[in-house]
Amino acid sequence: MVGTTRTPRDRWVEEGLHLLADGGPDAVRIEVLAKRLGVTKGGFYGFFADRDALLRTMLDSWERQSVDDVIENIETHGGDPKAKIHLAGVLTFSNDHLLPIDLAIRDWARRDEDVAARLRRVDNRRMDLLREAIGGFCSDPDEVEARSLIAFCVAIGEHFLAADHGGRPRAEVLARAADLILDRPGT
Repeated sequence: MVGTTRTPRDRWVEEGLHLLADGGPDAVRIEVLAKRLGVTKGGFYGFFADRDALLRTMLDSWERQSVDDVIENIETHGGDPKAKIHLAGVLTFSNDHLLPIDLAIRDWARRDEDVAARLRRVDNRRMDLLREAIGGFCSDPDEVEARSLIAFCVAIGEHFLAADHGGRPRAEVLARAADLILDRPGT
């Protein structure tokens, strides 16, 4: 007799993250996950005690992907501090996978203290990365902090901004903002 193949634990987590990105934490339902994975919900309980355990595991996965994996990737590719900042931004805020999850977690954190604490930890680690990299070309600690804050605010805030830019394309304005933050000559 051939054994039944179980849906891997990571598939439950990844699909949960997709649901979170699409509809927030209330959209992450065991029945919905099972249906999207094409399995019965019984397999879920082989990996997780309950929905809260899945949500915690999803947050663990998001933190690992958005901080630990990003830092590992940056260290692997090397480069000067400005290249590292650019790569971190691209990996975290410019793709169709992490960005929607990050934005959903930010919204969720407004209503959940535990998620807010997790987001604070992640954001502090991201700010530490920015401080270290910007400190590689800027020696004034106050300026390092200001540039780090501005860089982070631009990376997150530009996804919420609906303003026009006086006929300039958004990408052009963002590139110029990056030049200013990273003390690069404008093009």
